[in-house]
Amino acid sequence: MMNREERVRAAHSALTNVLDLKRHDRVLVVTDTITRGVAEVFAATAEAEGCDTDTYLIPEQGRPHAALPAGMIDRLTGRTVVINAFSAMNAEVPFRIAWIRAIEATQRIRLGHAPGITEAMLDDGPLAVDYGAMRTRADRLIDNLRDAVSVHITAPGGTDLVLGLRGRPFQSDLRATVAVGVNLPCGETYCAPVETEGEGVLVADGPIGAIGKPAAPVTLTLSGGRVTRVACADAALRAEIEALCATDADASVVGELGIGLNPGARLVGCMLEDEKALRTAHIAFGNNEDMPGGCNRSSIHIDYLFHTPSMDVAYADGSHRQLMRDGQFV
Repeated sequence: MMNREERVRAAHSALTNVLDLKRHDRVLVVTDTITRGVAEVFAATAEAEGCDTDTYLIPEQGRPHAALPAGMIDRLTGRTVVINAFSAMNAEVPFRIAWIRAIEATQRIRLGHAPGITEAMLDDGPLAVDYGAMRTRADRLIDNLRDAVSVHITAPGGTDLVLGLRGRPFQSDLRATVAVGVNLPCGETYCAPVETEGEGVLVADGPIGAIGKPAAPVTLTLSGGRVTRVACADAALRAEIEALCATDADASVVGELGIGLNPGARLVGCMLEDEKALRTAHIAFGNNEDMPGGCNRSSIHIDYLFHTPSMDVAYADGSHRQLMRDGQFV
């Protein structure tokens, strides 16, 4: 375990590389009682940089919050950087989406979004990495996915599906802008697949949203880009996933394909870190309006992770290429 000074250095590297933190920034750190220790490190980092820094503690009364607590939006006044270092709950995804929309609507705030972050992520892990090398890796992968029209994905756990990609460019989450926020820790390349073209089976053998690592793999059958069947040996988990998929009209529609790129990310059973790990990929269902071409207006966005994928990509010129084999980039 790092001491506090070492954690501040790790946080400083992340904030300056990913959020472009500068002395003149006015920073808001949003946290709760569970993740307050991490939030204090981020706040101390911003203060040491010379930033005007404020902390907002999400009220525990009324959780899980379905809407923004009274006065929360007022805390955005004059802020240029927001760090969401709070715990993750699937029931609070609508609250998180509403908060992100409020931040992006200002068109002046760079967002670092970290639902479920832990102090361990500051300890020689996904926040303490070579960001330049990771950007090089991301740029190369994005180049290799340019003009892709579809991808056939398989994995040892049973995943076997095809997603449509035509007109849906990939991007990375390695640098925040006032238009698009990023995760802390960051480290993925992602896109919004064509919402009507997902066909096949996705088997999630890694974390699922805020549920974490499932007691048994969850199998989702896709047709026309929509989940048509959920199967799992754990009946309670199956019912929970079915309920999430029925949240609203777009909750069961494919919303994202993400590929992990962070060499410091470990498989710890937490989606925020696991989805950044090398040799993993994830598919989300629900909202994707903040991604190029995305048109799902769901109130939720739930990720499903699987391990050691293989990906075969078809391109607009009729060519094909194996992008990944058993989790390794080809």
